[in-house]
This record gives sequence, C-alpha cells and structure tokens, in this order.
Amino acid sequence: MFSKILIANRGEIACRVITTARRLGIKTVAVYSDADRDAKHVAMADEAVHIGGAAPKDSYLRADAVIAAAKATGAQAVHPGYGFLSENEDFAQALAREGIVFIGPPASAIAAMGSKSAAKALMEKAGVPLTPGYHGDNQDPAFLKAEADKIGYPVIIKAAAGGGGKGMRVVNEAVYFADALASCKREAINAFGDDKVLVEKYVTRPRHIEIQVFADTQGNAVYCFERDCSLQRRHQKVLEEAPAPGMTPERRAAMGEAAVAAAMAVGYVGAGTVEFIADQQGTFYFMEMNTRLQVEHPVTEMVIGHDLVEWQLRVAAGEPLPVRQEQLRITGHAIEARVYAEHPEGGFLPSTGTLTHLHFPAHSSFTRNSAVRVDSGVRSGDTITPFYDPMIAKLIVWGEDRAQALARLAAALDATHIVGPKTNVAFLARCVRNAAFASGAVHTGLIEQERAELLPAATAPSRRAVLLAIAKRLAEEVVLDSHDPWNARTGFRIAGSTTRNFVFEHETGTFTVPVRYPSADERSYSALIGGESIAFEISPKGSAPVVSTATERFGGEVIARGEELHVFEHGTLTVLTLVDPLAHAGEDAGEGGRLTAPMPGKIVAVLAQPGTAVQKGAPLVVMEAMKMEHTITAPAAGVLEEVLYAVGDQVNDGAQLVRFAAKG
Repeated sequence: MFSKILIANRGEIACRVITTARRLGIKTVAVYSDADRDAKHVAMADEAVHIGGAAPKDSYLRADAVIAAAKATGAQAVHPGYGFLSENEDFAQALAREGIVFIGPPASAIAAMGSKSAAKALMEKAGVPLTPGYHGDNQDPAFLKAEADKIGYPVIIKAAAGGGGKGMRVVNEAVYFADALASCKREAINAFGDDKVLVEKYVTRPRHIEIQVFADTQGNAVYCFERDCSLQRRHQKVLEEAPAPGMTPERRAAMGEAAVAAAMAVGYVGAGTVEFIADQQGTFYFMEMNTRLQVEHPVTEMVIGHDLVEWQLRVAAGEPLPVRQEQLRITGHAIEARVYAEHPEGGFLPSTGTLTHLHFPAHSSFTRNSAVRVDSGVRSGDTITPFYDPMIAKLIVWGEDRAQALARLAAALDATHIVGPKTNVAFLARCVRNAAFASGAVHTGLIEQERAELLPAATAPSRRAVLLAIAKRLAEEVVLDSHDPWNARTGFRIAGSTTRNFVFEHETGTFTVPVRYPSADERSYSALIGGESIAFEISPKGSAPVVSTATERFGGEVIARGEELHVFEHGTLTVLTLVDPLAHAGEDAGEGGRLTAPMPGKIVAVLAQPGTAVQKGAPLVVMEAMKMEHTITAPAAGVLEEVLYAVGDQVNDGAQLVRFAAKG
C-alpha cells in the first residue's frame, strides 16, 4: 500500500479521499488555487501545495503543476477525484512517465471511453445495446440536421467529450435544431475544449440508471449494482438512490453484466460507472461510461457496506478486489441529495457568497449503514466563488427500505440550515415529499412534470415565521437591556404600554406588524397579524427563541445578518428584512429597462442588435458562467436600445447588460 498520495482535486471529494486515506494510515497532499488557500481540504491534508490562480485552467487543470507537486512532496500516487483531470488520458500518461501511480483506469481506457461517439462504436462491437443516433465524425450542421430529421424528433444533442449536463440540448422540433446546435457547440468548447457533438433519439419519460463497476489488475471485475439518477434539472442530477425503484433481479443482472462487458472491452481497472437510459418498460441503452468515481458513489457504499475509495487505493496498489460478485449484497436503501448554492426558482442559476451560517444534521460513520452521512468540502465562513461547481454538500441517508430513507432524508433536509448564498435545500425537501417521486414513478422529466408543486410561486410568510422573527428582535432587546431604565429598549413605560411597528420586507411584498409591549404588570406581548390580535410570550434562547401563544408553543432557529432575519421553522426558510421606513423615504421605486447579469460570467453571444424591436422572451445576450450558458431574454415586447458589453467581456454579478425600452 502507498505511504503518501496526492489528491488532484478540491472540495468535498478531496475531503472524502483524505478521510479514507487517514483511516488507512496514508499521508495526504492537497493542492490548492489562490481561491482555495484557506479551504477545508487544505486544512485536512498532511501537506498542501499551491498550484496557481483561481480559474481552473490556471490551477486544477494544470497537469504540470500537479505532477511537480507530487514529485516535490514524494507522493507515490495521485487520486484525481472527479472532474478536472480525472478523465484526462494525457495526465495519466504523464504520471506514468514520472513513475507516479494514477489512481484510476489505464490511459487507454480513458481514451476509449473519453469520446461518446467512439465509445458507442466500441460498445456496439461488444454487444451492449445502444440508443439510435449518429455518433460519427461529420460535424457539418446541415448533415447533423439531416441525421436528426432521419432519427425523428425529439432528439438530444450531446457534446462528444461532455459530462455533467454540459453541452446538452433537447430539440423537440426541426425548426429549433440550428440554434440548439450552435449553443451546444459553444458550451462544449468552453467546458471541454472540443465542440464535437453526437445526435441521438431522445427517449421520452426516460430513467437514468447507472451501474457501478470495479476491476482489478488480475482480471477480476464486479458490478456493485445500480443507482437511479433520474431526478434531474438542466441534465444534472438532483437526487440519486440505490437500489433503483422497481428494479427486478433479472434486469439488474442484465444491466450489471452489460456494464462489466463494457468495462472489460476496454481493459478497465479501478472504479467506473456505466450509464444507461431506460424506458418505462425497462428496455435499456448504453449512454456513456465515466472512467472515474462518481459524485453519487456514497449511495452504493451505504447499501453494499464497502468503502469504494479504499477499493480504489488497494486496486491501484496492485491488490485484488476484496470480494467476488456472489459475495455482494444490497442491504436497505440509500438516497443522496446534492445541496447546491443555486436559485431553483430562478432557473437553477448558481449563487455565490459567504456561508455565514452552516449547520448540518448530526451524522456518523460514512460507509456502514449509518442513518445520515454528510460529505462536504466547506465550513461556515467559507465562500462559494464563481470559479468552481457550487456544491455545498452531499446529504446521504440510509434506511431499512425506501420509505424510511425518504423520511430520514426529509428530516435531514429540515435540519440543514444555511445562510449566505441562495440554496436548493427547500426545493430538495419538496422533491423528497413529492407524491410522484415517493411512489417511485421517477423519470428525467419529473421536475418539469411536477413544476407547480416543486417550484411554486412565493407565498406570504407564515404567522409562526413572523412571530419568531419578532421574538428574535425582542429577545435581543431583553439581553441588551440596561439597569438604567432611561436606556432600556424593552418598551418600558412608567404607566401603560407602548406599541412599535415592525416593518418587514419579504419577497412577496412589504407589510407592517404592530406589536404592543407588556405594561409593568403584564408578561405578554401582542401582535396584530392579518387582522388578528395574538398575545404571546417569548423565551430568549440565542438564535432559537421559543414563542408561546394561547393555543401553541413553538420554536425555530433565527439567524440575523444585519437587519435580515433568516427564520428556519419546521423545515421552512423565511427571509424577512426589518425596514426603517424613514431611511427609505423618497427612494426611487425602480429603474425601468434594466437587465442585469444573474451572476459573474463572460458574454459569449449578442443575439439582437440595438434598435431592434423584439417580442417578450426573445433572446438578447448569452453569458457563460461556471461552464454553463445562460440566456438573457426580453422581459416584455419592446426595443433593445443598447448592448453595454461585447462578446468576450467579463461581467460582474448584477452588472447591467443592456438598455431596454418596453412598449407602452
């Protein structure tokens, strides 16, 4: 076994590898960029080496810098994690030339599976079932359009070198093919440096099922059963689970054997994932093979009871697989939720900012059927930057069956409290409680199908949330009270009582709650909410005030960020901002015609010229951020007056991109 390894990655996967290495007594070396100098994975490792600037191309994608760090620290092997250099055959070959072990498959296997189109040709020869489509080298737009017409719509365009949902477009009608192809190619060249695409038949209501495979250097190979990754947004996974709902033993064996055949066809070694698209009748087609560990590998670990990172290390060191196929068993059910800094109600755009408060549920052992496991690469006070994937954590639960796992995940999400950038925690909780998902009727279009429930319009804050926000402020006043009654802030009056208006801003609007303070012989406050007068008492408990009314007693966590109050109550987050009406008197209510960048990024296309009359929803500007494209559209029918940035320009979050005049 190795005595020291380098992890050529960052975030939660770097922390994950370090945890296993530490348990096995292996020293670890972290690498970090300018943006990650104080990152969690840097603090966890035994050593850390700076390898460049914040942008991935200046650091984590620099094979030369990573190899130099491995040589300088005496690391015997490099674990690539996932993303970055994990599926880079040149990197694997360069390590081999330096006598450093790549903890992954041979470079030849990476090359064979690195191109979706080449991999499909190889799988066809190996007898693995394929989705109808064109996977060749002809990239002429007219030819690709003709192939799509021949296949029949809907079709999906995919970057041949792609992954992670980047460089993918579903086209439902021929008229949209050209624009979708151009956008897909732009995104592919930005994300992978290769704009080659393939075109395939798009299976309606498909399920995304993947098989975890493992092979050693002695010619042994096993499949560690399946994961269902069908719940997706923007072609990226949201919830993953093992085993797949409704999977029969016969189909599991057929898919597992096909996956092993795919791996053996390329002389595979190490951990890999063979991904299939399946229709509702169970027919499955090879989609791609990821020649690395997957983000969602923990659900497999939870149901088979083995540490797959340990397997990777042992296989890379030349040891045989620790089990045979017949020794593997599925125990219980596991589900993983990817907690992201993103805005689900805003098109799932990534969000950036400092994690001013970060609290996860209690969790224990990370492999052996623990009820709750949290894999995270950040801590409270860390910043989610625009340079990397905005994942905050992976929340993984295990249950005796799927129903128990769903219940545990719902409770775990309710106990996850994050203040800073926007997150998808509430969205994930709605997904877990959705009736269609809970029934096992999963498919990749489920989020769109259940959009009304999963992405509802904002509603007015609950009475409990408002009372908890008020209680937080009143509790602070009690704590800050002075022995000098003239300096007290508790509403004390020599005779009678006083009333204070709490003015709150919420995403649904501004509202006022008059609160009468208790007089000298009273204990209760009184608040007028929705025309109802509610008497209540408070128990100051730091960030967790408790409110008692005549009919109920409830508590919650309230995190104050200046005048912004984040109220966590029974799994719901309500953000209320206390407003001083005098401070905002005379302010302009808004600025018409302003269209701004939803996040930091680069302008990659201008689709309308100044002076052009456009209809509502017309695309105006395309910007690229975090290797994904985001299209800025006209908010109404009107005239595009001016485009304020050119193609290639970098823009900051909130920057005004165009001047637009709406009709009327």
